[in-house]
Amino acid sequence: MKKWYIFCVLSVMIFALAACSSEVVVDEQDVPAAQTGEQRVVAATSVVANILDLLEMDNVIAVPETSVPLPARYESLPTIGNAMNPDMETLAAMKPTDVISVTTLQNDLEGPFKAINAPATFMNLQSIEAMKRDILMLGDKYDRLTQAKKVTDALQAEIDAAVATVPADAVKPKILILLGVPGSYLVATDQSYIGNITELAGGENVMGDFNQEYLASNTEYLHEANPDIILRLAHGMPDEVIAMFDEEFQTNDIWKHFNAVKNDRVYDLEEPLFATTANLDVAEAIAHLVNIFYEEE
Repeated sequence: MKKWYIFCVLSVMIFALAACSSEVVVDEQDVPAAQTGEQRVVAATSVVANILDLLEMDNVIAVPETSVPLPARYESLPTIGNAMNPDMETLAAMKPTDVISVTTLQNDLEGPFKAINAPATFMNLQSIEAMKRDILMLGDKYDRLTQAKKVTDALQAEIDAAVATVPADAVKPKILILLGVPGSYLVATDQSYIGNITELAGGENVMGDFNQEYLASNTEYLHEANPDIILRLAHGMPDEVIAMFDEEFQTNDIWKHFNAVKNDRVYDLEEPLFATTANLDVAEAIAHLVNIFYEEE
């Protein structure tokens, strides 16, 4: 029996991770638009707001509450509450024609949006290619295709430039990616966004050959994989998660036997540059990983 059967695949949503299939698909609810025909778009996450800004969309009426700076175009707009749990009463009063969120929140938000008769579009940001495709979809939908092509072309050029810095003849380092949430952590595979950019940055994910984005951890198996580098990504309450990681690595004796720990090759990746879904800073994130992976090249 293959060793990977010792892993138990998580089927519950962890902070809305892996809530949907990683298929590149945009799900739009079949709900009639406002009778007036006026476009009233809500950017339901900060990443969506940044994308809509680059598409030069002036029909946005609201944004989420966030600690991340929003585009100047939208910074004075009213808010709908947290992206993961928007205020449905406030949202309903705005009478939006389209609430644009992300597929990783779809399971939680699709029902409530339907309940208030708010049409919704869910962008797939679970990979770079999915994000680019859905940017073009929005460009086509809102007559901003020229802007959308400009955004995706520029994004790809930046990604290509970052990937080009990977040393051509260097041996790929073996990478273990841990995703921490308050009280627990998961292991990221190549199906996740962080796994996607790790591969582009020239790393070999020791947990690459799986269909799921995240798996439960088994330290004995991970030790056998013997990663050269361990990446620790904190999602939600980063100070608490980093403290949790530090305690785990100090108190669980097995970690001191990992080569990555012995060689001081454990790195904490911080939001917003490193998130669980794709964003417009992807090229910078790849470049940062290249520097980590090949710091001695």
